[in-house]
Amino acid sequence: MPILRMKEIRDMKPEERAKKLAELRAEVSRLRTMISAGGTVENPSRVRELRKTIARILTVENSYELKQPAGRKEAAKKETKVKEAKLK
Repeated sequence: MPILRMKEIRDMKPEERAKKLAELRAEVSRLRTMISAGGTVENPSRVRELRKTIARILTVENSYELKQPAGRKEAAKKETKVKEAKLK
């Protein structure tokens, strides 16, 4: 059973989606750390469910970005380039 359905994700505000995305990524990271340390995980398939939910959120985010007017798309591209440069 999915953690969040597409309808639920689409109904969320962008801030809520960003917050949920951060929470899910943190949980995946925590579970992967536990697995790599040799610990037992209560539900190993949870990692897969989390990854799929993260992909769903990113898909919805991307679809909203594609629907933006041309001027906003260029601004969004510049922002992502700046963010990518900061990450490197």
